[in-house]
Amino acid sequence: MRPSTEKRLSMNRQAARRAAAFSRIREAHQTEVAEDYVELIDDLIGAYGEARLVDLAEHMGVSHPTASKIVQRLLREGLVESRPYRAIFLTDAGRRMADEARRRHRIVLEFLRAIGIDEETAEQDAEGIEHHVSEATLEALDRLTRDLARR
Repeated sequence: MRPSTEKRLSMNRQAARRAAAFSRIREAHQTEVAEDYVELIDDLIGAYGEARLVDLAEHMGVSHPTASKIVQRLLREGLVESRPYRAIFLTDAGRRMADEARRRHRIVLEFLRAIGIDEETAEQDAEGIEHHVSEATLEALDRLTRDLARR
């Protein structure tokens, strides 16, 4: 038996909503690695004055070739600058991305702490959530965190 036209339209609307949600998740996954790397590069520059490929690989727990491949992608996207056998530096766009990633991380981390999540768990969870939460949700988390702090 074929579904009615009304049911088919309802199913199509559900499919469109589901597809939009999965599309947003796929997009977040694509930017997640770039955000993590530019944030780490910024941290390394702050700590050592430069970011080296070997340090990126070590801190990310990946092989040198994997880190190199990602840095090449960041170069193509205009987020970093580098020359062969030289340190890696952020472009203005890379610094903006690092600052934004750090802001998102801070908001999620502070919220998780405010609701009683232990430091280690909050840090681990914030690392994943920060990449997948909408700006509207971030604003709400920030507002709730401030409200909780006033109590």
